[in-house]
Amino acid sequence: MIKMKRFYILLFFCFSVLAANAQIGLGGGGSSIVGRISGKVIDSLTKKPLEYATVSIYRSGGSAPITGVLTDEKGNFKLDNIKPGAYKLGFSYIGYPTKIVDPVTTTLSKPDLNIGDVSVAPSAQALKEVQVTAAAPLVENRIDKIVYNAEKDITTAGGNVSDILRKVPLVSVDMDGNVSVRGDQNIRVLINGKPSGAMAASVADALRTIPADQVKSVEVITSPSAKYDAEGSAGIINIITKQKNMSGVSGSVSGGVGTRQNNGNANINFSKNRLSLSLNLGGNYTWPQTSKTDFYQRIQNPDAERPQDLLNDNYAENTVKRYGTMNSASLNYDINNYNNISSTFRFNQGGFNLDGNSDNHQINYLSDTDVRFQGITTSKTTFGGFDWSADYTHKFKKEGHEYTVSGQWSHSSIKNNYLYRYSAVNPNQRGDNDGINNEYTIQADYTLPISKLLKLEAGGKGIFRRLSSDYNIFNDPTGGGLNADPNSFILDATNSNDYKYDQSVYAGYSVLTFNLSDKYSLLTGLRYEHTAIDGEPIGTPQEGLVPFSSDYNTFIPSLTIQRKLSATQTVKLSYSKRIQRPSLQFLNPYINRSNIFSQQVGNPELEPEVSQTVELNYNTFIKSSVINLSVYYKHTSGLIEGLAETVTDEINGNEVDVTRTTFQNVGSNKSWGASFFGSVNPFKPLTIRGSVNAYTYSPVPQGSSVQFATNTGTYVMLNAFLSAQYDFGKNIIAEAFVIQNSARRNIQGSNPAFSMYVLGIKKQFWDKKASLGFNTVQPFQEHLSFNQFIKTPTLDQSSKTKVPFRSFGLTFSYSFGKVKFTNPQQKKKGVNNDDLKQGDQGGGMGGGSGTGGGR
Repeated sequence: MIKMKRFYILLFFCFSVLAANAQIGLGGGGSSIVGRISGKVIDSLTKKPLEYATVSIYRSGGSAPITGVLTDEKGNFKLDNIKPGAYKLGFSYIGYPTKIVDPVTTTLSKPDLNIGDVSVAPSAQALKEVQVTAAAPLVENRIDKIVYNAEKDITTAGGNVSDILRKVPLVSVDMDGNVSVRGDQNIRVLINGKPSGAMAASVADALRTIPADQVKSVEVITSPSAKYDAEGSAGIINIITKQKNMSGVSGSVSGGVGTRQNNGNANINFSKNRLSLSLNLGGNYTWPQTSKTDFYQRIQNPDAERPQDLLNDNYAENTVKRYGTMNSASLNYDINNYNNISSTFRFNQGGFNLDGNSDNHQINYLSDTDVRFQGITTSKTTFGGFDWSADYTHKFKKEGHEYTVSGQWSHSSIKNNYLYRYSAVNPNQRGDNDGINNEYTIQADYTLPISKLLKLEAGGKGIFRRLSSDYNIFNDPTGGGLNADPNSFILDATNSNDYKYDQSVYAGYSVLTFNLSDKYSLLTGLRYEHTAIDGEPIGTPQEGLVPFSSDYNTFIPSLTIQRKLSATQTVKLSYSKRIQRPSLQFLNPYINRSNIFSQQVGNPELEPEVSQTVELNYNTFIKSSVINLSVYYKHTSGLIEGLAETVTDEINGNEVDVTRTTFQNVGSNKSWGASFFGSVNPFKPLTIRGSVNAYTYSPVPQGSSVQFATNTGTYVMLNAFLSAQYDFGKNIIAEAFVIQNSARRNIQGSNPAFSMYVLGIKKQFWDKKASLGFNTVQPFQEHLSFNQFIKTPTLDQSSKTKVPFRSFGLTFSYSFGKVKFTNPQQKKKGVNNDDLKQGDQGGGMGGGSGTGGGR
């Protein structure tokens, strides 16, 4: 009875409080008269409205906000249900210091007050961001990153993430979809600050499965601080998907139909009180694309008595069909003002089918044979998985004082089945490759603003990767040629393999941020990581293969100093150290003989790459024009590259010289570079943007790699981008852009150059809730050519590939729902695994990205 009595008293008290709150408006008791405070927030320089700026209301002289709203697309705001009294208003916007207006007074006789235009000046230091244009910023420069706002870009509609990344400053994407930053592919790609199992399977293929319409922005972090994982020598690319902070129900549908690629995307958002739910469905499908390749390979034996022993010359046509889907569900709940929980489940699935035929010419000088034969190739690759993360954040009463505990499980799988059949010479072969990757992560982060001048960040983390690769190869014992029955093939136990690979990383970090004065700020930190690796061949391994284990410690310091030169100029000096761990693709010691004349093998004794970068950055802006210039030096030791050499192998009972590529720590590389980004409005409707990044490749081979290295000079490479956007008025916008990436050198040859241009136009209507657009890629050129070569003392190899790129497409989008914007929640930290050398196939040695891209 006593407990029930207490319960009823508590229930009565709660209802009394609710009833009291219902009777008195914002501001306290007294009269029931309530009113409104309204106004408009504008940029003090450009006089343009600030869209979605935060407006907070306090009691006059108070420090705790009572409530707040966001400005609309015209900069207007309204604070309703305001009791007469004296208040303080705070106006904040990313890249702008908070402006305070105190007091703002309403009375019983005049409860409604319009304070008119509130001018907010941009931050001279640009500690948060510097907008490229006031009305519609496409590229932003922040203290630790460059941000590309993809939702502002009309020419990527109907495409995929690869199309977006081709336009991001400092980033380049080759014909196979491989991504690099400042020419370095050793990057980590994240989605909303977290790793994805899809990226572990194949980064290039996973990026093609994400529709461009799902992406809000792309962040490029070239000098990560110690709070980021040490992995990724070139830095981090973080893809931010569209997430809105609203109450009510809303959604959108978008997509594109084209001559090469079709995309669709739909999302729905629900938010009420402290609960929000977001669902997103997206996918794409490409029409069959046929590429044509001329391949030439001349293998020489160093023995002077037979200086040349094999020549392969063939022409191939390969038709590829791709598909992909990326779906997600996110749940966020604010328990109260100090505690928040959130969870996200992301599912991905994709793949591609390849059908090819080839005409081959082979001359064997040892056996004095000259053979011409045909080949038929079929392969099917599928990849997919899920990411499930959960975060808990606790905030203390002191603003910015909080800790976060996060966990994530990422699962991915890749399957690659292929069948090679030849009319003569080459052995027919069938392969089945199944790879599994499970990654478990737990981390904790703590932030403490010690004072206005000093902030402390610290945390710990554990990453546990469990990978396996089951690779079975079957050979044709009948010599059935092009009509061979693959069901009659028998298992090749020597070349088949089953391999397990475990990697555990334990890390801790501490970062200090100092605001030394109005002109100087300092960010410094130290990170420690311990890595433990175990590899084990299963079953009957190839001769000489044994289990291996290794572990190593890494200390990662970071330092950034920023100085304000004037109201519009900032200079920044930074130092960062990064490592690049080799993963299963580089470590698996089994010989991959899927292409008998061009084999590949991993190296379990590989050590991680270690790179150190010093960068000087200068940024200035005048009204809507921005210039950002960086010069940098990067030294990489333990450089990991594949070295091709000539070896003798047995084919059909005969000894033949073939090439075998082994991953090795080939030496070091010294790279000087400079990057430039600029944006200018020569007149109001026209905006011109451009970026150039030039850098050197100057390898210094060491050890056994010296005899195989042919590119030992200093080579200059670059990637460049130029765009022009014109606003015709009446919600019609047109844009054109062109991309140029030079060939990328390696220690034995080069990878292909890449260039393309795109034109697009978009019309918005129904109060900008809907749009129709038209895009075209390479309208006057059907194919692009890509040339690649490798040259060693015993090998001369080249390939010339023509890939279809010309396309025409229509895009559409429609947004629906009646919503009310609320104060945006602070971005949760969550899991953030920034590691593994890009290009890893994670679950196995099979798979591949194929060729093609675009729309």
